[in-house]
Amino acid sequence: MTFIELFILAVSGLFAGVLAGFLGIGGGTILVPLLVTLGYEPIQAVATSTLSIIITATSGSIQNWKMGYLSISRVLGIGFPALITAQLGVYFANLFASRWLLFAFGLFLALNIYLVEFRKQITMKKKKDEELQNNQQENLKFKAENTNNQDFIVEFFLPFTPHPLPLMFEKIVKEINYQFPDKYIKVIARVITGSLAGLLAGVFGVGGGVIIVPLQILLLGESIKVAIQTSLGVIVITAFSACIGHGIRGNVLWEPGALLGFGGLLGVQFSTRFLPKLPDKVISLAFRGLLAILSIYIFGQAIMKD
Repeated sequence: MTFIELFILAVSGLFAGVLAGFLGIGGGTILVPLLVTLGYEPIQAVATSTLSIIITATSGSIQNWKMGYLSISRVLGIGFPALITAQLGVYFANLFASRWLLFAFGLFLALNIYLVEFRKQITMKKKKDEELQNNQQENLKFKAENTNNQDFIVEFFLPFTPHPLPLMFEKIVKEINYQFPDKYIKVIARVITGSLAGLLAGVFGVGGGVIIVPLQILLLGESIKVAIQTSLGVIVITAFSACIGHGIRGNVLWEPGALLGFGGLLGVQFSTRFLPKLPDKVISLAFRGLLAILSIYIFGQAIMKD
């Protein structure tokens, strides 16, 4: 690789890290389109993204562990199923022609516009419930609003999802809770959460935090902070498994991945410490706009692909 290529990759990783810290999004969402733009094959972009995610997620997890915020048992409970399904994801990713892999990634980016709102509404409701539970002086009206994790699903999904999916999801969760003991429910929930995260890492080269966090809150009843901290630890496992699987198949570009990863570390630190804090509405609009632009771009690349 030439010096110019190395410089471009380092700056690109820095840029991706700034956006990740600024908008609160995962590296893979930006890195895969970025690598495609730089001329790499889609399967190489997906595989190399997992290497950079390992670097950034490991750094954050080590920090959480030093501060006593990381529960190894929680991480392993969700991460073990992800080890297996990440390999399935790698297998499926290698089956796709480049055009169809790009098309699938474009669909995933478009879906993320909804999933981010999904995560936002879940965390907002959970935060509200935690505040109500900690305040013993609240009146009966507010106490009545303090529902369990499954009961509030429809309440905040219906305003922007005018379809029966939330109702179906609620019925399924309640039916499972009725038929099985709580300890089995938690095991099933961890398997489902980890399995989905592993598939996303293997197929699309993303961490899967947009899925891991809300599912922990909904199905496992975790607090927001615990869900986010556990999610970062699980992402290390999912990205590692996916990276090994892709590496065995020769898909990982090690130097570009390392440069992007370390550039991303610097970018995240810069954005979280020095950039001004903008209103949530501005950040949400910017993120949705970026996802829409990236999905359109990826669809365009898929159409032009031979």
